[in-house]
Order: sequence, then structure tokens, then C-alpha cells
Amino acid sequence: MTSQYDQPFFQSSYPADYSQPAAGAPGGAAAPPDYSNFAPSQAQQQNQFYNQGAYGAPQQQGENYGDQYSGSVMQPEQPAAMGATGFDEEAPLLEELGINFDHIYQKSLSVLHPTKPADSHIMDDTDLAGPLVVCILLGMTLLLTGKVQFGYIYGMGVLGSGCMYALLNLMSVSGVGISTVISVLGYCLLPMLFLAGVSVLISLQGIIGTLLAVLVILWCSISASKLFVAALVMESQQFLVAYPCSLLYGVFALLTVF
Repeated sequence: MTSQYDQPFFQSSYPADYSQPAAGAPGGAAAPPDYSNFAPSQAQQQNQFYNQGAYGAPQQQGENYGDQYSGSVMQPEQPAAMGATGFDEEAPLLEELGINFDHIYQKSLSVLHPTKPADSHIMDDTDLAGPLVVCILLGMTLLLTGKVQFGYIYGMGVLGSGCMYALLNLMSVSGVGISTVISVLGYCLLPMLFLAGVSVLISLQGIIGTLLAVLVILWCSISASKLFVAALVMESQQFLVAYPCSLLYGVFALLTVF
């Protein structure tokens, strides 16, 4: 009976005479065995399977990706939409936010010079930064006289802008946007800053204050009606537009005087 220890540990495909010296070998050294007649091992079969069939498509796809990418690892390729100059051709940040100091200067100059003809395209860029600054300066100037009128200034500004927006859309053929109305009425508050500055120095509750208030109201109304007429092509209706403007600026004058 054959014991289990007498059997080999595993079946081998190596030749039985791998340790036999080859004929004519010097010193009787063993010649290397010849494996050409044996079947390939499992690892060789797997490698051949991977290289020829199983992973052929991913390797080809990876080669295509390598051909398409021309940048480097730390410096990616620049998109074609940005061009060669990158961000050099982009507009400044203030211009993207709607703040253009040149346009603000031109509008302020047109308001401070009521007899100067206004450009028909002056209100194409209806920014709200200038009117906001004018309202803040008016409230701060009145604050120097002990009057806290910020809420009244903003409240009357919003209410007056809404009324003028409805009125101008009824009077004009082309119509007007609410941003244009707010921009014009806000810029035309610049003469009211002069009246508020005088109220810091002297009291306006008298004849001099009344005359100055009437002059400033006319100044603001003429400037606003001039800009509205130029933007909406309403040359023959300037006095009709100036009347509701004078009522609105009269309220601001009352806040300044009293």
C-alpha cells in the first residue's frame, strides 16, 4: 500500500531529466532545460489575452487622449475662447458693475448747466450709482444741521419716481424705463445739495431762504425736463414735464428748509 507521503507534492510539467548533465557539457555541468515543447503557463496565457483582446480598446483610447492633449501636467492648455491675450481684453470691473465715471461726469455737467442742450444719447447708460451717491450726500448734509431725513429722502424718491414713470409712459410714444426715470431724477438733485449746504451756514426760514428754495426748484425741474425731453424726443412738451418735476423737487426743498 502506497503512503500519501510517497506521492509527489504537485504535478510538474518539467522534464524528468532536468538535472541530468548534457552530453559534451564541460565539467559535467547541467545544461538548461528546453521549454520550447511545453504549453505556455497560465500567467503567459493571461498576458497574451490582455495584450491582444481584452484591453485593446482602452489602450487605443488612452493613445487618442494623449494625442488630443497638448498641454502639460502643471500648466493646462489655454482654451481657444480666451484667445492669446487671456483677460487683457475684458472690461474693467467698475464698467461691468455699471459705474462709469466719465458718464457720471457728463450727466452731472448737463444737470449743472440747465441751458446747455442735452445729448439725445446721454441717458442710454442709466446707471444708479450717481443718484445713490447724491441721495447719500444730501442726507449727510442735512445731518450736519441736526435733521435725520434719510428715510424721507429715499421714500419720496421712490414714490416720485413711480409717479413720474407712469406719467411719462402716458405722455411719450416710445415709453421709458424705470431705471431711466430714477437716474434722471437722482442726478437732478445736485442743485439741492447747494441749498442744503447753505442751510448749514444760515437759516433758510426767511425771505432769502424762500428765494433760494424757489431758484433751486426751478433749476432742478428745468434740468430734469431737459433730460427727459432729450431721451424721449418730446421737444414740444418740456413745460408739461417740468411741472410734475417741480412738485417733486418742492418736497425735497421743504425737507431741506424745514
